[in-house]
Amino acid sequence: MRRILTVVSLLLFGFNLEAQTSKPNIIVILSDDMGFSDLGCFGGEIKTPNLDKLAANGLRFNQFYNTARCCPTRASLLTGLYPHQAGVGHMVYETPLAGYKGDLNKNTPTIAEILAPAGYKNYAVGKWHVTRHTTENASKHNWPMQRGFHRYYGTLQGGGSFYDPYTLTRDNTPISAYADPEYKPAKFYYTDAISDNAVKFVNEHKRDQAEKPFFMYVAYTAAHWPMHALDEDVAKYKGVYDKGYDPIRKARFEKSKALGVIAPDSKLTPTVGNWSKVENKEWEIRCMEVYAAMVDRMDQGIGKIVKSLEANGLQDNTMIFYMQDNGACAETTGRTGNKDHPEEARANAPKLPPVPLDYRLPGMIPKSTRDGFPVLMGKKIMPGGPDTFVAYGEGWANVSNTPFREYKHWVHEGGISTPLIASWPKGITSKGEIRNHPGHLVDIAATCADLAGVTLQEKHQGEATVPLAGKSLKPTFDNKTIERDAIYWEHEGNRAIRVGDKKLVAKGSKGAWELYDVKTDRAEANNLASENPEVVKAMSKQWNDWAYKAKVLPWIWDKEESTKKGNKKK
Repeated sequence: MRRILTVVSLLLFGFNLEAQTSKPNIIVILSDDMGFSDLGCFGGEIKTPNLDKLAANGLRFNQFYNTARCCPTRASLLTGLYPHQAGVGHMVYETPLAGYKGDLNKNTPTIAEILAPAGYKNYAVGKWHVTRHTTENASKHNWPMQRGFHRYYGTLQGGGSFYDPYTLTRDNTPISAYADPEYKPAKFYYTDAISDNAVKFVNEHKRDQAEKPFFMYVAYTAAHWPMHALDEDVAKYKGVYDKGYDPIRKARFEKSKALGVIAPDSKLTPTVGNWSKVENKEWEIRCMEVYAAMVDRMDQGIGKIVKSLEANGLQDNTMIFYMQDNGACAETTGRTGNKDHPEEARANAPKLPPVPLDYRLPGMIPKSTRDGFPVLMGKKIMPGGPDTFVAYGEGWANVSNTPFREYKHWVHEGGISTPLIASWPKGITSKGEIRNHPGHLVDIAATCADLAGVTLQEKHQGEATVPLAGKSLKPTFDNKTIERDAIYWEHEGNRAIRVGDKKLVAKGSKGAWELYDVKTDRAEANNLASENPEVVKAMSKQWNDWAYKAKVLPWIWDKEESTKKGNKKK
């Protein structure tokens, strides 16, 4: 009898093992503050051969969207909800309003928590940025390990030095980059650290959990300011940007059309910035050289992750998604000095005491490097090294967003358009094709659940689970359409709704609605609002109805409206 039970158990285990291993591994890669045309396969001159190869062997989606800002995008991506539904309608600080708590809600499970019932082991590396509780002694209820991930390496907060990252954490333990017993590179650079630890988790999974599928969330901070890059990568772009903004935009525009990622009759928005009037051209060129090097290094790291899949025999059944958290960033951080980080030449900067290796930075911008060199800002010091802290500026952000207008923060196309690359050798038979289907990163969680064969549980952490807002992208792999009523946006009062090919968009909580046909005018050059008042009225009502349901309204951008609604917690 015991022998029969043993055979039955083995057979059942075998069936279970087959079922588990047939589920695809899933890797979601998110980059930071990059524009629509930065990748080679989307029109850029930056060297991204590994992402280009994933695109050539998979699909490119050219009408995919994010939420226009880092925290909301991460909350939305991780939960499959619009960010206000997840509690992170803006950044990670608390307000009395339900959609703007600055912390993930209990009843909004992450992709890791959704996939756990299907037997997935879950790993996260890189930028987290969906909780306001990030100090060493803070509550860890919304740290990765408490939200479904089995291993974590990364930073809990947003931007910071690539040579000395702020809020670095391994699993549940805050650490210093220079006192980490598990990772001791010859030279620490955060992009490499993210890639290397992702590879480490892939190898460990194969060694210890080979019978189970895995989900991995890889959130790079490249190419968010500060412009930090290694010398060997910067050297590749010497001379590439010497002629300024306009020639690069025009070259990207033509390449994008030739690649098919924008329509042949697309319009190019006006170039922002007059290169002939730029005073310190050498410094401005260096900013873009460093930015390109940051993207290049990230692509090298993605290549490492793909090679680790190949080495472990996992590539064929691994679904890889790549996307970006918002459009290019026109913020001016570090482009002038301030009292803590003055604009002065390196030779004139006073040396400071060395910083102990186990010291954890108290803020995003280091006062000095570990060896005592002051961290400087402004145009008197060339960006790239650990003693600099500079953003690349609006002119280059306009280049990154070719052919669109506006940037991170805004919900015009330049703020919300992201490349999406989807590669799955076993499951996507079409190679190198482009998908024109509109999509939003709320769709990623729904797609992961679909691929894993799981449905959302009715309750999470004792509360009724909020239904997913997205749609599975799986039908689009076979070029089938997805039925949906609309795609919605709100960030800092900037609002938009897309219904079919019609997009209604406004700047700020008091801005007038603009109407565009994005099938023929993704550059948003021809405002059709005055000619179509009934369309504007209907679409604005649809947006408003959604905004109340999704906890966008009442919002923090209009004090009168917030007061009128009572600032009630929901």
